[in-house]
Amino acid sequence: MKLRRLTTLCAAIVLLQALHAQKEEPRFEPRPIGFYNLENLYDTIDGPNDDAEFLPTSAKLWGTARYERKLQHMARVLGEMGTEVFPDGLVCFGLCEVENRNVVEDLVHTPPLAKRGYQVVHHDSPDRRGVDVAFVYNPKYFTYLNDRKYPVHDPKDSLFRTRDALVVSGLMDGDTVSIIVNHWPSRFGGEKRSLPKRKLAAEVGRHIIDSLFARNANARILYMGDLNDDPVDPAVRKFLGTTGDKNFVSEKKLFNPMEELYKKGIGTLAWRDSWNLFDQIILSPALVTGKGGALKYYGVRVYNQPYLRQTEGNFAGYPLRTYVGDIYTGGYADHFPVYVILVKEVK
Repeated sequence: MKLRRLTTLCAAIVLLQALHAQKEEPRFEPRPIGFYNLENLYDTIDGPNDDAEFLPTSAKLWGTARYERKLQHMARVLGEMGTEVFPDGLVCFGLCEVENRNVVEDLVHTPPLAKRGYQVVHHDSPDRRGVDVAFVYNPKYFTYLNDRKYPVHDPKDSLFRTRDALVVSGLMDGDTVSIIVNHWPSRFGGEKRSLPKRKLAAEVGRHIIDSLFARNANARILYMGDLNDDPVDPAVRKFLGTTGDKNFVSEKKLFNPMEELYKKGIGTLAWRDSWNLFDQIILSPALVTGKGGALKYYGVRVYNQPYLRQTEGNFAGYPLRTYVGDIYTGGYADHFPVYVILVKEVK
């Protein structure tokens, strides 16, 4: 009898200890934030920009049916991203290669995005092809405060035109967060020859970031975009100022979680059997350490689901594009999208 009571007492103690441990173990709620290069999301209307390639009368025969199918494809991808950790999906995301605000509005009103009530921030850029960057947010989780665009000029080339950097600040779980959306100049003419243009874009980004740090050393900043450079390239590491090692983050060194993925051979686009990771989301130190706020970095993903890849031929495994030249393939985009997961502790 005494042995039975002792056994019952021991079991009760173990149960109480387990319950106590469960109460003390912190719980976290995720906040996924993404970026996607949509590859030429043009409408079908002849505009003031150089959009002749994407009109119903062009060789691409870019008409209403193809435009709407492109929207459906993009909405599917953006609607699925992040749902494995958070049922409401992306709380906000950046975009590039969008022709104007109208195409972004059409996108967010396409199922399954429409039910989330996404709001759009967009400014026209001076890019000759007429493609811009944009920012989209779910007002349930992100409260818009303000936005500003920063042009990228080349003092040695008055004819140079590229996409502006878009900065959007808002409140997320009580933290003020600034998100900088970019599309750096391409590698047209060769990587080395075009590097000075991306250096200029990186320096504009560094100026924006330093300005935010001057106001708040614990500023929560996400710098995202198609940088047309890999995480280890000079414009990213040296001129923007990044590191792939959390131990070395500082006001001068932002944390680039994409660097580890790149070193593992993971990319967002492929060229001549070589993978690049041009699409990146880079974080300020406070989002790594959690200092001064609720949100903290948890992880990063390249969203490269099988349906986004080519399955046959010499380019099997590459992103499945909408066009190859002027041949319509009905795919998605030439880049895979990316997203980071921030978390907040739920008490």
